[in-house]
Amino acid sequence: MIRTLFLPFRLLRIAAVLARHDVLAALDVHGLVPAPLRLLRRLERLGRKPVPGRPGEKLARALRDLGPSFTKLGQFLATRADIVGDEMAQDLSELQDRLPPFAWADAKRTLEQELGQPVEALFESFEQQPVSAASIAQVHFAVTRPPAPSDHDPATAYNPAPEAEGQAAGQAEGHTGLRQVAVKILRPGIKQAVDRDLNLFYWFAELAERGNPKLKRFKPVEIVALFEQTIRLEMDFRMEAAAASELASNFRDDDSYQVPEIDWDRTSQRILTQSRLAGIRLDDRTALLAAGHDTKDILERTAAIFFKQVFRDGFFHGDQHPGNMFVLEDGTIGAVDFGIMGRLDHRHQTFLADMLLATLNQDYRKLAQVQADAGMLPENQSMELYAQALRAVCEPIFGQPLNRISFARLLGQLLRLSESFSLPVQPQLVLLQKNMLMAEGVSRKLDPTLNIWLLAEPLIVSWMRETRGPQAQVENGVARLLRIIERLPPALEHLDKLLENTAQGGIKLHPETARQFHATRGWSRLVPWLALALSSVALLAMLLD
Repeated sequence: MIRTLFLPFRLLRIAAVLARHDVLAALDVHGLVPAPLRLLRRLERLGRKPVPGRPGEKLARALRDLGPSFTKLGQFLATRADIVGDEMAQDLSELQDRLPPFAWADAKRTLEQELGQPVEALFESFEQQPVSAASIAQVHFAVTRPPAPSDHDPATAYNPAPEAEGQAAGQAEGHTGLRQVAVKILRPGIKQAVDRDLNLFYWFAELAERGNPKLKRFKPVEIVALFEQTIRLEMDFRMEAAAASELASNFRDDDSYQVPEIDWDRTSQRILTQSRLAGIRLDDRTALLAAGHDTKDILERTAAIFFKQVFRDGFFHGDQHPGNMFVLEDGTIGAVDFGIMGRLDHRHQTFLADMLLATLNQDYRKLAQVQADAGMLPENQSMELYAQALRAVCEPIFGQPLNRISFARLLGQLLRLSESFSLPVQPQLVLLQKNMLMAEGVSRKLDPTLNIWLLAEPLIVSWMRETRGPQAQVENGVARLLRIIERLPPALEHLDKLLENTAQGGIKLHPETARQFHATRGWSRLVPWLALALSSVALLAMLLD
């Protein structure tokens, strides 16, 4: 009841901030303002000087002023260029997630509540001043304390990994069991603030759907639901720790990429403790050259890492901006911040590889066929017309030198063709496109003469050969056949029960139909054996082919 009473005041404050930054006008350029808010837009323009900046810059400033939940919403929308457009998505991606730090007393209270011990018992030293403070959490540097000699419980004792030469900022030298770590602490009250603002976001989304039919295709309510899922996962640091652990496992035998090691004994829902990385920002060309690094070698490593995450593992870092990636002293690429991760199944991996290779070959008919085979082109749309539209989008881009071609922007334009041809939006591909855009920006800063995707092309071709060649086709066919065989017994058991219910009068059918169903019951018991026999013959034929 109290929340309902305060809602009008909250809406008035939001309207005032939007008006101050001229955001409604900025959004209306893209047709994103529902009809009921257009009157407000006209009123807020009266007697006010124009606000400088692009629409995305205005929106970013307003979202920052509205608080943590709105800041995270802006960062989320930066991954949806299919909705807000390339320019606005780029402006929103620059939205700095920085807030004044919260007090050390609050941080200490959270630490001790979550970990169940005094800070002094867990850490040899703990820097009270955070190194960064964002909307969701802030990060402190610390040094862990080894377990007490009396603590022999393997379930709770902290067992740090062995020291390894060249590991960046891993252990405090000369002290067995001491490790330099980064500790991420959830901001107090953030969950309550997010709950409050999510109600507003749902209300705005429903208003947008009713007030602007054009927006229904983008399903604003579903987008808010996806944002809710994303931000709630970000606020559970156990999920981020699990993502980091999975990514590290994928690169266990690869020394080109380093993910911080999770200290599970000092990690909980509101606390994340991980080994500390020290390195040079990936986009700091001057510092990298001064340290003796080869920028081409760095780009080749980065391209290979991106390829492995997307095509080999189908699990990729969803926020690979330069602030989250470093070059360590030995040239290893290090990464942090795994709150946003993306996944691609084999179907989307193959689709993306086919798209990239067809685009490199400027084969627009093939590019259209790839999307049709993936079910992305509705049957009522002309393949030839779509191929012509693809050519119209791609040819101006291919008129540039190879090192200036942006495959990320190209992918973004291909995804936006979906609006004209009623293709469904692919969120995982949009997230990937955002990260490709970031990778291209870093690539051009490090070496403007190189194109990161041309460096990755041989890896993609090799992957396609391995996953689409004759042997892979046989293996995939066998796997599909085995899955079909596994599904047969439950399906036939269900059919048998249906026939039994029919025979007992549980389902009313025409007498002749019931008689025919009853006659099939004896045969149905033989079907699994017949299916197994036929499957075995088919499998043998495939293997001998």
